[in-house]
Amino acid sequence: MTSTVSSVDTTAATDPGAAADAAVAAILDATVRPAPGAPRGVVVDSPPGAGKSTLVVRAAQELVGAGERLMIVAQTNSQVDDLVDRLASKAPELTIGRLHAADTPPTAEAVRHPNVTASAKPGDLLALDAVISTAAKWQWVRDVEPWRHAIVDEAYQMRSDALLAVARLFERALFVGDPGQLDPFTVVGTEQWSGLSHDPSSSAVVTLLAHNPAIRPHRLPVSWRLPASAAPLVSEAFYPYTPFHAGTGPGDRLLLPGGRADGSAVDAAIDEAAEYGWALLELPARYTVRTDPQAVAAVAATVRRLLDRGVLAVSEQGRRPLTAERIAVGTAHRDQAAAVRAALLELGVPVDATTGPAVAVDTANRLQGREYDVTVVLHPLSGRHDATAFHLETGRLCVLASRHRHACIVVARAGIAELLDEHPATDPVQLGSAVRIPQGWEERIGGEVIPLLERVGAQFPDGWEANHRVLAELAEHRVRL
Repeated sequence: MTSTVSSVDTTAATDPGAAADAAVAAILDATVRPAPGAPRGVVVDSPPGAGKSTLVVRAAQELVGAGERLMIVAQTNSQVDDLVDRLASKAPELTIGRLHAADTPPTAEAVRHPNVTASAKPGDLLALDAVISTAAKWQWVRDVEPWRHAIVDEAYQMRSDALLAVARLFERALFVGDPGQLDPFTVVGTEQWSGLSHDPSSSAVVTLLAHNPAIRPHRLPVSWRLPASAAPLVSEAFYPYTPFHAGTGPGDRLLLPGGRADGSAVDAAIDEAAEYGWALLELPARYTVRTDPQAVAAVAATVRRLLDRGVLAVSEQGRRPLTAERIAVGTAHRDQAAAVRAALLELGVPVDATTGPAVAVDTANRLQGREYDVTVVLHPLSGRHDATAFHLETGRLCVLASRHRHACIVVARAGIAELLDEHPATDPVQLGSAVRIPQGWEERIGGEVIPLLERVGAQFPDGWEANHRVLAELAEHRVRL
């Protein structure tokens, strides 16, 4: 790595708060007070729980404080509503517009603030300090004076064609996102564009950097979500070129199971996770259907025991019981999530948040950006006879392994390592595509590769490599069922 990255890593390890403050100050300077001739875009890479939303709020406050009107772009309606709610709460002095489609009104949480105005017509909101909407809605806005500044949230989830559709609406932009999350989604094949600089399915940030080599991404170097037990693994496995550290140290967070363990493998896995932050509850090797009944039952039993044992979560935020809404179950497929919900309901575990506190059960796609004290994960490769590109996608495993503040319990059948060895990556290499190099190879191909990889968006290794790294860690915390 370059000396610049090393110095940031050392500072983040010794004084996380100072490192984070320095990074945010540099980002705000580049955004609000750009130097003459500076690029029109500022890119910020944010690892899980690094304070991305807080940065967006601060940037909005400073831009408006400098006399600017602001447009903000997010990727989904739920992201927009969450951002409106957060911005209105943290910055009540700002007037905020929520631009929405005529048939998709915002949530009550978003419009409950007196400083928020919602409308389906852009003209009703143009005089407000900040107007927030999805990229899909912004692309239909016409006949308005362009904003001087924009903020694009969750920018790595935005496709480059969506950026092209809205770029006419602003002069400068701050792009904030997590390069380790799932790639932008598309329902059509994209092979015909692979490797082209104008590939419409590529991430907006990757395309932006490829066409603007003067833009050097900033980094938030500290994760305030991931505990000291998780940050090193997640950083090494998914962010080898943009490393980060935990904002808390060993022992700063504790998970304290109440009562005595009943001697079961499930309780042993809970105790292992409480002590070390990770646990692998491993079932016997077997090829199964996708909604493996035994694996689903193990996931449900683990959640039930977490609630029954009266676990106490201790952190810098205080002491609080581990209640249903602080637990999440992550899966790769919707039918797996549905099977887990049904199994939890049979055990009397609430899973419907509309009726009160409930366990979140969802796919990695829908868990992105969310945070819990404990997560229980059904491994994407558990019980499979093959390792497809979908199941090897690095972002999927990264999301599942990085939602927790205290501990993550992975449920899987034995044999995943052997499955990976039997199915090495065979995808064709496309010239011009963003390269993803396994860890350690930078020494073999020369130090000059690192700046190039950082510029074109190679932020993490391929899924085969990441899966092996995660499995190696989980193997040290295996409990056989």
